[in-house]
Formats: sequence, C-alpha cells, structure tokens
Amino acid sequence: MLSATLSLASLGLVFGLILGLAARLFHVETDAETAKFEADLPGTNCGQCGFPGCAGAAAALALGQASATCCPPGGKIVAQALAAKLGVELDTHALNNAQPMIANVHEDICVGCTRCIKVCPTDAIIGAMKHIHAVVGDACTGCAQCEPVCPTGAIRTVPVAVTVDTWVWPRPVAA
Repeated sequence: MLSATLSLASLGLVFGLILGLAARLFHVETDAETAKFEADLPGTNCGQCGFPGCAGAAAALALGQASATCCPPGGKIVAQALAAKLGVELDTHALNNAQPMIANVHEDICVGCTRCIKVCPTDAIIGAMKHIHAVVGDACTGCAQCEPVCPTGAIRTVPVAVTVDTWVWPRPVAA
C-alpha cells in the first residue's frame, strides 16, 4: 500500500514539474492594449462583431480597425466603456435600442438533428441526437446563428423576459 502511494505521489510530482516547465516555455505574451479592451468585452465569443471571438475584436480595437460599437451583445454599456478607452465620443442615440434576445426551442417540432448545437458559439444548446434540445438561458447571447440551420424552424429568438436584472429605464420621448 505504501509503495503504491509513493509511486503515485512521485508520478504526480514529475508530471506537475513537466506541466510547470511547459507552461513557462510555451507562455504566450499578450499585448497590454489588447487585454485592456478584452476585459470590457462580454467574453462570449459569439462572432456577431465579425471578428474571431472577443480576443479578435479586442486586437482589432487596439489596432484601430474596429469601432467602439462593434459588439452587438454588449450593447450601450460595452460601447460606452470601449469609447472611453479609445478616447472617442460616442453618440448613444445612434445605437440600436433592441431588447436582449435569447433562443427558444419549440419542443413540439424539434426533431433532435443537433445542427443547432454544432453552430452555437457559446454551447448554450443542450441535447442529443434524436432528443429534444433546450437552451441554457445564462449562456445564450441571442446571436441567432441557430435559427437558419434548424430544418423544422423549431428555434426562434425571442426577447428576454423583463425582470429586475434585465429592466432598462426607457428613454424619454421628445415632446
């Protein structure tokens, strides 16, 4: 029993040292400017901005190749934070005031083809082949990439239900 414990502990020590050495040897330095922008982005990597994930959008922002309004899921709050870091003035009235959206699976017509699971960038859709699928609301960004691939039209994006967390004070109407 003691020899098995010692051999397992020594294997853990050796492999831990190897992993630690590999982490130091293959460490990738990130640009501080890119990391500054990436901290403000939602981190869902949905691709709605046209860049390969939030890291790609942050790199484009750091190089000046993207605007502060490049992140649709982030909305006004992210756009204002990015504009402040870019040092540009942002007209928030020009931004889309669309309500946050979330995917919804109509279970009565879902055939379980798994096409939606394959295109979901945030893995928000769960299910298995030939079984009904469901959407994890906290993970869904409302990107609607699952809608066009559904052969039965079982997936639709709907507005997020208004709760204390999602309610936004409406903008006053000009008289």
